[in-house]
Amino acid sequence: MKICGQSIRKIRREKDYTQEYMAFEMGISQKAYSDIENSKVKMNLEILTKVSEILDIKPSDICSISHKCGNDEYEEKYFELLNYLKRNNLEIPKEFSSSNH
Repeated sequence: MKICGQSIRKIRREKDYTQEYMAFEMGISQKAYSDIENSKVKMNLEILTKVSEILDIKPSDICSISHKCGNDEYEEKYFELLNYLKRNNLEIPKEFSSSNH
């Protein structure tokens, strides 16, 4: 989603990181990283996790699951994630369990 790319750019700039630095840390080209910030790449959990680790923030600081609600594909993935967490006795983050789903 566009809002996720914009959030990544804002946080990266606040930390005074360059796109080149982020790309290097992710093991991708600067162009590929730029595509993430410009929302030319579909945001997925792998990208969200890598970016949040580099920026030392929670993934929800970049892209809340609530941004995706209303879209059937994402709604389905949301419930798959919740079920996975429950099946594996993993803690469900508060922001996931308190959503209006």
